[in-house]
Amino acid sequence: MNIYIIALLTFCFTLIGGFLAIRFKDKLHLLLGFSAGAVLGVAFFDLIPEAIELGGAAYEPAEIMTFTALGFLLYLLLDRVIFLHGHSHDHNHDADAEKIKHNERRGILGAGSLSLHSFLDGVAIGVAFQVSAAVGIVVTIAVLVHDFSDGVNTVNMILKNAGSRRAAIKWLFIDALAPVAGILSTAFFTLTEQSLGVILALFAGFFLYIGASDLIPESHHAHPKFLTTAMTIAGMAVLYGAIRIAGV
Repeated sequence: MNIYIIALLTFCFTLIGGFLAIRFKDKLHLLLGFSAGAVLGVAFFDLIPEAIELGGAAYEPAEIMTFTALGFLLYLLLDRVIFLHGHSHDHNHDADAEKIKHNERRGILGAGSLSLHSFLDGVAIGVAFQVSAAVGIVVTIAVLVHDFSDGVNTVNMILKNAGSRRAAIKWLFIDALAPVAGILSTAFFTLTEQSLGVILALFAGFFLYIGASDLIPESHHAHPKFLTTAMTIAGMAVLYGAIRIAGV
């Protein structure tokens, strides 16, 4: 399969997921629930196992999980310290404006992390095809599934954090272009399996924080119904099935 066709597919799958999220934004709590499951599913069923496998030659599984914990804590610090400017309970215009700015920063942080992950997905495709065409195709199938959910997740991260539709579309296109850039970049450098394993472990920590500390509480907050929980379970199940099928 031509690498340029694959790059185009990653772009299209991401856009499809994102525009569906925008189209059905009135059901955002359900999409957030599904996104939470999808993000956690990527971390548990793909990133962590891949990190352990790729980094196994240089690191013990416990060390890989330490990198995952480090990623979780790093994202926590970014979210709570660097991008947190206080939650004032004073109901005045300045406090409301500051809260909106804070939420926008959180949305940018989340969308930026998803875009970086999408770039790494593209790198993974390029590196896989350097190994063999068969390995490249398997990785491509998994990445295309991720790209669809990444498009949904990127839009949701912006919209749920006081972002505008225009900002959501901007970040959606950034996320869609990220795997394309990742694929093309592998023509200029090579990445060792050990390094890729560490990076994937860090991103697993990022996604565990996003899913468990952000998306799940937000999806359940306004609509504490069984359906939002079911959508979270469905998100994990879909990613689990897709990753297992792609790995056959």
